[in-house]
Amino acid sequence: MKLFEELLSRGHEQIAFFNDPESGLKGVVAIHNTTLGPALGGCRMWNYKTEEEAIIDVLRLSKGMTYKASIAGLNLGGGKAVIIGDAKKDKTEKLFRSFGRFVEGLGGRYITAEDVGTNIHDMENVKIETNNVTGISKSLGGSGDPSPVTAFGVYMGIKASVKERFNRDSLEGLKISVQGLGHVGTHLVDYLSKDGMQIYVTDIDNKRIDEIVSKYGCTPVDKDEILNQEVDIYAPCALGATVNKNTIPLLNCEIIAGAANNVLENSKSDSESLVKRNILYAPDYVINAGGLINVANELEGYDKEKAFNQAEKIYDTLSGIFKRSKKESITTTQAATLQAEDRIKKIATLKSFYLPYKKTFNLRND
Repeated sequence: MKLFEELLSRGHEQIAFFNDPESGLKGVVAIHNTTLGPALGGCRMWNYKTEEEAIIDVLRLSKGMTYKASIAGLNLGGGKAVIIGDAKKDKTEKLFRSFGRFVEGLGGRYITAEDVGTNIHDMENVKIETNNVTGISKSLGGSGDPSPVTAFGVYMGIKASVKERFNRDSLEGLKISVQGLGHVGTHLVDYLSKDGMQIYVTDIDNKRIDEIVSKYGCTPVDKDEILNQEVDIYAPCALGATVNKNTIPLLNCEIIAGAANNVLENSKSDSESLVKRNILYAPDYVINAGGLINVANELEGYDKEKAFNQAEKIYDTLSGIFKRSKKESITTTQAATLQAEDRIKKIATLKSFYLPYKKTFNLRND
C-alpha cells in the first residue's frame, strides 16, 4: 500500500509501528489530529488477516476518534492502536508492558485505553510502563469498565432518533435488533428492556445469545438474518462496516443507531444510499461517544455522575445534527462531520492567532 498517500488523504499526522519479537508484539498506533489536545483512543487486539488490513483499520478508527472527541466537546484529539494477534491466545503481561513502553515513547501525544479484544487488566499492565493510559480499574484511580456509560449514550441516541423519526418520547412497543452482545450490547439491552421494547438479538457466540434471551426475554435471530429483520431500529454493536452497498438493500428498518464504530463501509456513498431508502442514520462517532467521555474523565479525576451527565447530552447533540441535516439538505453524516470540523477549525484559528501568547492563554478550553 502507498502509506504516505493514505496518511495524506485521511489527514493523519503520524503512524508508528511497534515490533518486539521477545513479547510477540506487532502493533500500530495512528495519530490523526491533535489540534484540540493529545490523541486518545483505545487499543484493539485482533487477528487481522493481513498487515494492510490492520493499518487501514487503525487509520479509519483514529480519524473517527478525532471527530468523536470534537463533537463530544472534549479537549482531545484522535488516535487509535491495534495489536495484531489472537486476544484469546496471545495475551501476556510481557506483551502489554512492551506496548506500554512504546506508548511512553510517543511522549504523551497518544493516550491509550481498552477496546475490542483488550480489557482493564491489559490496561493495568500497560500502566506499569506509562501513565498515558485510561480505562483502568477503580482501585488504581480509574473508572473501571466504560461500557455502561457507552451503552447509556447509545440509549440516549436511540431516544433522540425515535423522537426525530416518529415524534415520540417513549420506546415502548418499538422493535429493535441488536447485533453484538459484548459488554456494551448487553448493557444496551438492559436499558432497552426496561423501556418495554421488543428486542431481537444476535452474536457470534451462541452461548451469549442464550444467556441474554434467558435474562431479558429477547428473541434470538441468526447472525445472517439480523440485517433483514423487520424492525424499527437496527443497532449494530459489534465490528464496523456492516452497512454497505451489499447490505443496505437488505435492511428492513427506519433507523440505524448503535454502538459500533465505522458502521458505514463508505461514509459518503452509504449515507446517501440510506437517505434514498429513507433510513435515518445516527452517526456512529456521535452516538457511541459515551466510552470516550468516560475514560476522558479519568484524566481530571474520575467523576461517575459527571460522565453520565455528559453522555446524556448525546441526545441534544444528535437532535442538533438531525436539524442541521434537514436545514442544509445534507446527510446526517455530513452534518456531524461539519459540526466536528467547525470546532477543530475554531481552535486551530485561536492557536494560530494567540501563538505568541500561548503561555498566557489556555488554548484547549473554548
